[in-house]
Amino acid sequence: MPEILALLQNIAPLLEKTTFRQLSQVIYGMLVISGRISMLGLSRWTEKGGSYRTIQRLYHSELPWKAIQWMFFQKRLLKGEEEYLIAGDEVVLGKAGKETHGLDRFFSGIQQQVIPGLSFFALSLVNVREEQSYPLQITQIVKSVEEKAASKAKAEAKKVKVKETGEKKKRGRPKGSKNKDKRAAILNPELLRIQKALKSVLETVGSNLSLKYVTMDGHFGNYPSAFMVRQANLHLISKLRCNAALYLAFEGEPTGRGPKPKYGPKIDVRKLEEKYLKDTSVADNLRTDIYQGQFYNKEFAFALNVVILVKTNIETNAQSHAILFSTDLELSFAKIVQFYRLRFQIEFNFRDSKQYWGLEDFMNVKETAVTNAANLSFFMVNLSSALLAPFQLLNPDFSILDLKSHYRGCRYAAETIKMLTEKPDAILLADIFQQIARLGAIHPVFQPSPVT
Repeated sequence: MPEILALLQNIAPLLEKTTFRQLSQVIYGMLVISGRISMLGLSRWTEKGGSYRTIQRLYHSELPWKAIQWMFFQKRLLKGEEEYLIAGDEVVLGKAGKETHGLDRFFSGIQQQVIPGLSFFALSLVNVREEQSYPLQITQIVKSVEEKAASKAKAEAKKVKVKETGEKKKRGRPKGSKNKDKRAAILNPELLRIQKALKSVLETVGSNLSLKYVTMDGHFGNYPSAFMVRQANLHLISKLRCNAALYLAFEGEPTGRGPKPKYGPKIDVRKLEEKYLKDTSVADNLRTDIYQGQFYNKEFAFALNVVILVKTNIETNAQSHAILFSTDLELSFAKIVQFYRLRFQIEFNFRDSKQYWGLEDFMNVKETAVTNAANLSFFMVNLSSALLAPFQLLNPDFSILDLKSHYRGCRYAAETIKMLTEKPDAILLADIFQQIARLGAIHPVFQPSPVT
């Protein structure tokens, strides 16, 4: 536990002494526990001073999580000379019951359907060289009464319309509709929440990092999302629908009266001209052609830096493609592809927080307790990264499972030694801890020197 306390000293100035002591006990319990991580489960694994009532008090205390996450990242994980970008995504947890704060129906990407549960939107900093994501801010998505009513009314109106007409809405532009000013997009409640969180991250980071790009998945591959990101003086890297209509810029002299046309001919993403081809590679009978150009989409008020990846099966000639884009017109195709791939690193944060740190296990229902449980699970993702670093110098394959096995072994050894009438000498004691801590590890290593 000394190495854990050494790491937590970075956030000690942000907490009261009692709260810091409680948090230390809970974190130690999360490292040694086997099974589900709940308040009752943690109280069975913590040392003296970590009773169920103590843990309950911590979970119902308001903690400055924004400051805690940033302070720990800045002191232990930040490498000032490295390049970072912001990744954002939503994580949905299934929850039963009716009393949990923020409980609603959300779409689960894993289950591919709407489920009752909780939803959190996370923003993380991704180290480009290390290809690792560090959660920085987690915001619970709580739909307002007005938002729920509007969503329900929209769904009902759609059902009534289909029932009355007997057919769905026809394709194309409705007759008599007028042009709209695309430059000022109307942000829905979801984007307003994300915009607020994004501004909060930028205020927290301040001048410590130069952040230029935000990468999010295809759900945010639309103009309102790009408009929201550009308002924060950042550039968006995302993905368009595979059937998105792209147009060349208009060239030549306009004919007739009126303003100069903006859009040229529509392009076929699988039959692009050779001048747009940037790279070709072949692997496992698949040829990947990468094209890049500045194209227009009629949903956007400005040109996009578009990268199109076309994969062709050499044997069958079957093709598939993906359309990535950036609002930064100067960004190279290699950077766009690299940065969008790095977006997936936040998914590993979600996996670790669920699988190892109790994001899906907590049974708290009050707002403060739910906030603390979710933020604590993401804080453990960052803390475990710092704890893993010295072990991975000895064995790069050392994982979170090995880390938890190590601390669980140390816990067993400590309890066993307490029962001895005569304590072993220091050298033998160290050997006992080293051997027992390695039991059950997939990639066992000896305890490295303490974290400084």
